[in-house]
Amino acid sequence: MNIIHVSAECYPVAKVGGLGDVVGALPKYQNRIGNNATVIMPYYETAYVKKAMTVVDFCFNLVMEQKTYFAEVLSVEDASLGYSLFLVRVTGLTDRKEVYGYKDDPLRFMAFQRVVLQWILQQKQLPDVVHCHDHHTGLVPFMMNRCEDFSLLKRIPTVLSIHNAQYQGQFPHEMGGILPRFRESDIGLLDWGGMINPLASAIKCAWGVNTVSPSYMEELKQKANGLESLLAHESAKCEGILNGIDTETWNPATDVYLHKNYNIRTRQSGRKANKEALCEEFGLDSTKPLFGFIGRLVWEKGADVLPEMIDKALQEYDINVIILGSGAPEVETQLSDLIEKYKGRYNAYIGYQERMSHQVYAGADFLLMPSRVEPCGLNQMYSLRYGCMPIVRSTGGLKDTVIDLGEENGFGICHNNTSVEDVVYSVGRAVTHFKDQKKFKEIQKTMMQIEHSWEKSAQMYVSLYNKLK
Repeated sequence: MNIIHVSAECYPVAKVGGLGDVVGALPKYQNRIGNNATVIMPYYETAYVKKAMTVVDFCFNLVMEQKTYFAEVLSVEDASLGYSLFLVRVTGLTDRKEVYGYKDDPLRFMAFQRVVLQWILQQKQLPDVVHCHDHHTGLVPFMMNRCEDFSLLKRIPTVLSIHNAQYQGQFPHEMGGILPRFRESDIGLLDWGGMINPLASAIKCAWGVNTVSPSYMEELKQKANGLESLLAHESAKCEGILNGIDTETWNPATDVYLHKNYNIRTRQSGRKANKEALCEEFGLDSTKPLFGFIGRLVWEKGADVLPEMIDKALQEYDINVIILGSGAPEVETQLSDLIEKYKGRYNAYIGYQERMSHQVYAGADFLLMPSRVEPCGLNQMYSLRYGCMPIVRSTGGLKDTVIDLGEENGFGICHNNTSVEDVVYSVGRAVTHFKDQKKFKEIQKTMMQIEHSWEKSAQMYVSLYNKLK
C-alpha cells in the first residue's frame, strides 16, 4: 500500500511535541510490514535540514491572492529514517527557523498543503491513501474532494489523525482567497463557528478520523473545544488508535545519550549510574527519591500547578525534583525562582534538550504528568521503557497506558484532578513505595517489560486504510 503522511512536524527534522515523534516513527514501522510509506512536511531552517543532502524533486509557481510564490519539493537522502522524506520549501513562507508562532501561519500552512497536492498530482503512481495529521494539514481532504484543481485525487481515501483538538487553525472567511477555487455551495464544509476551521473541515471531509488513544476519542465527545457536536455527528467514521513508541530510538540498552546503558537484567546498576550522573550535573542528592517533569510549561500539561506543588512537596517530603521544559513565561519565572530557595534539592532547565530528556527518564525515579489534556502522551511510555514510574492524571492516553499500583497488576500512580493537592498526595504515595526498595525494583522490572512499540499500532492504521477502500 502506498501511503503519504502529510504533517507539520517529523522527528528528527522538526519536533515541537508528540506529533513529531509519531510521524517520525509510524511510517517506518508501516514500511516494515510491507507498505510504502512516505512523509512530506514543510521545509524549516533547522539543524537537521541545514546538514541534509537533498535533491529537487518538483518545482511549482504557487499563486495565492494574486501573489506568486516559488515552491520546490526536496527529496531528502537519508536511509537511516526508514521511509522516504520530502520537504516543501515555499520561498518566504516555510523557509523559516520556527515551526509555529507566526502571524501568517494560516497562509504558510495553506501554501504547504497546496504544494503537497500539486506534487501528488505529478507522481507516476498516485497514493492509495493520504494521511493528514492535525489542523495544519486539515484542508487537504476538502481540496481533494471539492476543488477542481485536484479533481483527479477525489477517489483517494483520506485519513485525519487528531493529535490535539485544542488547536484548530481557524482563520476568517475574508482570507478564503488563499484556497484554490471551489463552489460557493461547499462553504459549509469549511465553516465552523463563523470561521474557516481546518480541523473541523477535515473531520467533515476525511474518509476516516482517528484520535491517538481510545480514551481521548471518548473524551472529545464531551469536551472538544467546540467540536463536540461535529464529532458526534461524524462518529461512525471515528475511532481511537493508541500511539506507539520507537523502541529503537528509546532503548536504554543502546541509547547514546545515557551515561551508562542498561537492560532489564542490569537495570539496577544502570539506573543508579544514570541517576548519580544526572544528580551530579544538577547539584542534587542521588540517595533521595528523584521526581522529574519533561514537557511544555503550558496549561494543558498542568504546568501552572507545578511551582506551588513543588514548594509544598519539598516542604513535606525529603525528595529531589528536576524540571525540563519551557512555555508560559510566568511559570518559567516561578520555577526558576525556586532554584535558590531549594538549592541542592531542586533544579530546573528552562528550555529543551533531547539529551537531557533521555537522561531524566533513565535517572529519575518518578515522572510527573499532571496533564489536563493528554490525547495520547508518549512521555509515560518512554518512562516505562526506562524503568521510571509515571505519576499521571487519569485522562486520555494516560488513562489507557498507566494502571495504578492500588489496582491488580498496577505499576504507576494515578490521580483524578490536576490540582496541587492531588499531585502532592501522589508524591507522598510515591515516597512510601520508594522506601520498599525490593518491591520498587521489581515494579521497575515490570514497567520495562510492558510492550508499547509501533508494530501493533502500525498494523491498526493499515487496517483502517483498508476499510476505506
